[in-house]
Amino acid sequence: MTARRAGRQLHGGKVTYAVLVLFTAGSLFPLLWTAVAASRNNTRLAQTPPPFWFGSNLLKNLGTAWTDANMGTALLNTTVVATTIAAGTVVFSTVAGFAFAKLRFRAKRLLLLLVIGTMMVPPQLGVVPLFMTIAELEWTDHLQAVILPTLVSAFGVFFMRQYLLQALPTELIEAARTDGANSWRVVWHVVFPAARPAMAVLGLLTFVQAWNDFFWPIIALTQNGSPTVQVALTGLGRGYIPDQSVIMAGALLGTLPLLVAFVLFGRQIVGGIMQGAVKG
Repeated sequence: MTARRAGRQLHGGKVTYAVLVLFTAGSLFPLLWTAVAASRNNTRLAQTPPPFWFGSNLLKNLGTAWTDANMGTALLNTTVVATTIAAGTVVFSTVAGFAFAKLRFRAKRLLLLLVIGTMMVPPQLGVVPLFMTIAELEWTDHLQAVILPTLVSAFGVFFMRQYLLQALPTELIEAARTDGANSWRVVWHVVFPAARPAMAVLGLLTFVQAWNDFFWPIIALTQNGSPTVQVALTGLGRGYIPDQSVIMAGALLGTLPLLVAFVLFGRQIVGGIMQGAVKG
């Protein structure tokens, strides 16, 4: 009887599907409204009630946003920044998380508490000394000014440490050391394969955060130099009467790459989350 129940596929009821439909509609509405607003003109958007269906100006507004905001350069810069930050965060956080989870060294708990404590410090407090540092290095308006300060995160270290505590058996590490593997070979051949699901989740979360980051890039970069998408979009809101339809078209252009990433890698990310849940 138990085996039969275990092998039976579970189905949600009508209430479950209704709730899922409501949440899905609520999640998709901002994206749909952005597309609708991008297909209209400024005059129509100012009217009451606002439009709820597509107009005929979508391609025109997309072209205007692409030219005025220099979106080609901005998308390339943001792709480089977000990919580099995500890769660096995943690698460094996994190595540090492995050290905190499985290695023994002095002041281990104190250092872990310091790492966690940095998560409680508002990032705005470090803006002035950080800007002074990049100004001294002459990195202002260069992509490394955005990349290097965020190559590793305290959240990523803590996240990987918690995952590796359960997902990586100590016996595997001892067996690798018995075979003569040094610490870096253990990391490459044992830790990385075991942490792959969590690395995928952390990579996507970091990529999305870096793509949408606005606070530090708007300080370190300029629209006419090496802008990211969020910095480039600020140029569309200038003027006595900002063209909201063009702004929405620029926001739509900046959102499409994230949608493509979720479509391509969404299954792997969900699978990584589920594996982590089962192992935890």
